[in-house]
Amino acid sequence: MNENRHRPLRVGMLTPSSNTCLEPVTYGLLQGAPGLATAHFARVPVTRIALDTGSDAQFAPEPMLAAARQLADAKVDVLVWNGTSGSWLGIERDRALADALTAETGIPATTSTLALLDACAAYGVSRLGLALPYTRDVADAIVSTYAKEGLECVLAEPFGEHDNEAFARIPPADVARQIERAATDGAQAVAVVCTNVYGAFEADRLEHALDLPVFDSVSATLWRALDLAGARPSWTGHGQLLRDGSLRAGIQCVLGTLLAATGADRTTFRVDLPEHGLHVDLTAGEALGPGVRSIRRDASLDQRRLNTVEWLEAERRTLVQPHFREAPHPPEALKDVYGVRAQMLSPVETGGALTGWISVHSTRERAWTDADRQAIEAATAQLTAPMAPN
Repeated sequence: MNENRHRPLRVGMLTPSSNTCLEPVTYGLLQGAPGLATAHFARVPVTRIALDTGSDAQFAPEPMLAAARQLADAKVDVLVWNGTSGSWLGIERDRALADALTAETGIPATTSTLALLDACAAYGVSRLGLALPYTRDVADAIVSTYAKEGLECVLAEPFGEHDNEAFARIPPADVARQIERAATDGAQAVAVVCTNVYGAFEADRLEHALDLPVFDSVSATLWRALDLAGARPSWTGHGQLLRDGSLRAGIQCVLGTLLAATGADRTTFRVDLPEHGLHVDLTAGEALGPGVRSIRRDASLDQRRLNTVEWLEAERRTLVQPHFREAPHPPEALKDVYGVRAQMLSPVETGGALTGWISVHSTRERAWTDADRQAIEAATAQLTAPMAPN
């Protein structure tokens, strides 16, 4: 809205009543982006986390809708349920809640659990480490809930607390050690699933030590709220998600649209963007058709030295290959390991340099149509814009 253009974004947060962590942490995180946004809070009664009807009743929609109406009076730009109850009650509960909040107020809405799932999607995470303050039965319910969303979980031993106020009294050093224990057994990222636990200010240090993203619930909620409001947050000091998450989510969106438009089996984007931790030997994003094997974490090839990439460097135009019987030939691993039989590659340039490229893969030989070529060129334009220097 026009009246909002010259003021900071306003983020409306529905907050568990016994939570003492998320407000100061959110304020602290926002100091990294002065003038971008302000946070505004309304509390709803939540004091105990357990698997029983009394605990479940705390998360009924009516008190949240009432709080949302109050926040709407402040003309907030986005609403979030800043709690992780959907992680054990079911993702469908949170999706329905977000829809209800928007229907009630006309304001876009999300939740902490949905934000964590969005973070996993942005980073292509399929195996997630969990750091939790809850009792073991609640932790097991979270593992089961996430499994239904396609996430395998590595569970560090939870702290065993059920009093929501007590979660914030767990020392940050203990939270950090729990994160380290969750970063094992092939975990591709670790999530701190609770908005009343002090994990946000540990994330940046731990990511460097573990070489894995750390998705703290408070940070993830703020990131997704700002992204949903159109801010595309990006600042340093508090982990990859606040620095790179919106860029990665945008890449995933473009690749998913391209996959659908071409009916291909895989789309990927590779780019050298060191300030965002990206380099061409690992994909920055990938979209897959049903049953198609992921190539996302395979860094076994020197991508810049591939015949096809050298062709892109020289020609700077889309390479269209309905089959691989003519040069330039792709690496044997692409054919033998990943079953690719046809592809299109489109160069992404920044300042005259070949910064990266989009790939569209087919597991069968196929004649790429004009519509397919137009789709990859449109995706190239979309992904080139964020790479341009400010």
